[in-house]
Amino acid sequence: MTQQRVRHLISIDDLTDDDLRAIVARGVEFSAAGGDGTGGRAAHTRPLAGRVAGIYFSRTSTRTRTAFSAGALRLGAQIIAYGPDDLQLNTGETNADTGRVMSRMLDVLVARTAADPADMREWAAQDRMAVVNAMSADEHPTQALTDLTTMTRRFGRIDGLRVLYVGEGNNTATALALALTRFRGVMLEMRTPPGYGLPPAYRLGATEQAARYGCSFVERHDMDDLPADLDVVYTTRWETTGTVKPDPRWREVFAPFTVDAGLWRASPKAVFMHDLPANRGDEVSAEVLDGPASIAFDQAENKMHSAMAVLEWCRPADGSPR
Repeated sequence: MTQQRVRHLISIDDLTDDDLRAIVARGVEFSAAGGDGTGGRAAHTRPLAGRVAGIYFSRTSTRTRTAFSAGALRLGAQIIAYGPDDLQLNTGETNADTGRVMSRMLDVLVARTAADPADMREWAAQDRMAVVNAMSADEHPTQALTDLTTMTRRFGRIDGLRVLYVGEGNNTATALALALTRFRGVMLEMRTPPGYGLPPAYRLGATEQAARYGCSFVERHDMDDLPADLDVVYTTRWETTGTVKPDPRWREVFAPFTVDAGLWRASPKAVFMHDLPANRGDEVSAEVLDGPASIAFDQAENKMHSAMAVLEWCRPADGSPR
């Protein structure tokens, strides 16, 4: 039987509207069935049995690495884990050759690197092994899918939600902007510190999408005149994993962007989201992170359910093992 072409997820932009909604809906199904920690066993029949997933992380990870490892196992796959010093990339082998070799042995490669997504696209230049971006320097697409899964579980929809993002315009923020602005009637307001906003290409992409989909998308670099009646307040760690800020006084710039209980005065029904890990007292107060509005740890659990949805979506269309 001829092997069907696999599907890669390097950027949110790789997904059609139908793909995006289908992955989120499937993540919600896994989450609903697995709320007791079973990982949604009732919602699937081990569709990845007989397949092998490579889990390559050149940067630290708690949630994403565990989510994809546990998710692959729950779906029936076996996994091979690679650390930052395990691949011959370190000795000069090209990304293209690495992808060609691994595609002869793996069904899917889930990778976190500090490199440009172009490297992952070289790995994906074959039609035997799916490649999933588990975070690169400029985008974290699987985090955005987790976020949308979590919002859908909470509100039953994405369309029409009012979301405030506070913090650096990092790889989580870029993916969130690309994802949310594809849902009708969403209001996404991003408040990023001066000099730490969204990269221009992502800001332009989100702005253009918002116009096409009837969304409201704004990025500002202050904390004045915040919108009211929010559904979600979202922040991320000020120091993105694997990065160092060159400005020694950067904390002074970020200080006004701490999320504290005061934000709930005008939005008493809002939930709080955070991609974790968190530094209480920096980007968010302990009162908020550990308080009744926080769904950050439900969000963390949903990483596994969303990872399962991604892995299921990536598998070859004919569903047959190699």
